[in-house]
Amino acid sequence: MTRMKPVQTINRELLDNVSMQARTAPRRRKNHNFHAAENDPCNRLLNAIEPDSYIQPHCHRDASKDETIIILRGRVGMVFFDDRGAVTSTTVLAPASEAVGVNVPHGVYHTLVALESNSVFFEAKAGPYAPLIPEEKAAWAPVEGDPRAATYLAGLKHLFV
Repeated sequence: MTRMKPVQTINRELLDNVSMQARTAPRRRKNHNFHAAENDPCNRLLNAIEPDSYIQPHCHRDASKDETIIILRGRVGMVFFDDRGAVTSTTVLAPASEAVGVNVPHGVYHTLVALESNSVFFEAKAGPYAPLIPEEKAAWAPVEGDPRAATYLAGLKHLFV
């Protein structure tokens, strides 16, 4: 008989825990995976992010890698781009607001910025997990760790002021 995984309740304690881990992490974000292994057919996770965390704009080329994001706490700004880096649209996600989530089709360049500390969203996409390849990272945006990333992130946040 296969051993069943325990039920995990998504509650304030779990959100507080993953947020605390994000605040102390070097990248200022932290995942809490619900899938058992990176090669599972569906990756489901909580993602806690702090306002000074930079995610390089990217897209997922694999046709099975549409990505769904649902905000659970805080506020995040979603930014969508064309292939040359021009912003095509933005939206703010916040619980109990008009927009609480997005479904990002594969091939669409996007990033998100935390607009409040302790922001946490639920993310789901097809597995297995695969790190972004160079062709999926926006060549027109600084890479994570580049000294220009902080200025670029500030410009992204300014879209939501």
